[in-house]
Amino acid sequence: MRLRSGVFASSCLLVEALGVALFLRGFFPLPVRSLPRREARGDPPAEPAPPGPGMVSNWTEIPSPLFKKVVIVLIDALRDDFVFGSKGKQFMPYTTQVVEKGTSYSFIAEVKPPTVTMPRIKALMTGSVPGFIDVIVNLNSPALLDDNLIWQAKTAGKRIIFYGDDTWVKLFPKHFVEYDGTTSFFVSDFTEVDDNVTRHLDRVLKREDWDLLILHYLGLDHIGHVTGPNSPLVGPKLREMDNILKKIHISLLSKEEASLPNLLVVCGDHGMSETGSHGGSSEGEVHTPLLFISSAFEKRSGPLAQPELVQQTDLASTLAVGLGLPISRNSVGNLILPVVGGKTMREQLRFVHLNGFQLSKLLQENTPAYEKGSAAAFAQHSKSPEQPGRI
Repeated sequence: MRLRSGVFASSCLLVEALGVALFLRGFFPLPVRSLPRREARGDPPAEPAPPGPGMVSNWTEIPSPLFKKVVIVLIDALRDDFVFGSKGKQFMPYTTQVVEKGTSYSFIAEVKPPTVTMPRIKALMTGSVPGFIDVIVNLNSPALLDDNLIWQAKTAGKRIIFYGDDTWVKLFPKHFVEYDGTTSFFVSDFTEVDDNVTRHLDRVLKREDWDLLILHYLGLDHIGHVTGPNSPLVGPKLREMDNILKKIHISLLSKEEASLPNLLVVCGDHGMSETGSHGGSSEGEVHTPLLFISSAFEKRSGPLAQPELVQQTDLASTLAVGLGLPISRNSVGNLILPVVGGKTMREQLRFVHLNGFQLSKLLQENTPAYEKGSAAAFAQHSKSPEQPGRI
């Protein structure tokens, strides 16, 4: 009898252990990973042969940058309806005008949980999807060792300046030629935390010694945590952000040269729920605006359509192409085609080729059956008799 009870108890413990292991495997899945970062700057795929005699291809290297200077303004906890909804029309008139009638492309970026800051910065800069394990280290972020846009830019000699949430400084130590980090711990601070970012703007916008400027504003997130998305404090904060975007946009336009235009990117790391919190997967938390503003784009005309839904991870691939950098090896994002729509069809196909090559390499390195399946399909195709009219 005792033996049976012991076997039964052991079986129950084994089932519980297997259940916990299965839960942990699903909740903390193994991330998709490619080669180590030091090996990430390999040669890009060669371009296919030119389509005619006398034509020469010089695209065996990464294409040239599409933009001279890029400014990324990340407004923490910026929900899509804060820009595209009634609040945007009321409190962000300049941004609304640029979205509806200016030279811009507007999207709604879908964010994958967990909707907290550090994993979202990783997603924006690597193009990969962080796991829930990153929530644990959100408040004490270690240096990011995965291949990412910031590292690629620094390796290529780009000069990067950062002001805002000090999570960036922890993730990318020694990557910025100049930085000033602000802490996110004092959630009752709605004003000074953003003023400490804005105070640098007048000076840095007059300078020419940078290629990439990143600003991360925390005030809106703090307001959401304390008073919620429907607070009367949200409107003035959105108006403050609108004035900042106006200042940056006008400055970028005034400094443009004939050779290359500048680019302003406006985004959020995540949204906020109806109670002002974030971390989950409600619609308010996972939908954020993503704006690309540049004189390189055609001026909008006609009624504004509903912004297209893209993935937040798409930004890394798109900015890599825009800055003339290799796409991060771990990125699962797609190139946002309208951003490069002003280029020739041949150039656009080259960009898509680079993106597709990078994604296929990532799939190959994470799927053991990838090469076997490709080889089998090729063998089957080789054995099949040719049919007239088929390519």
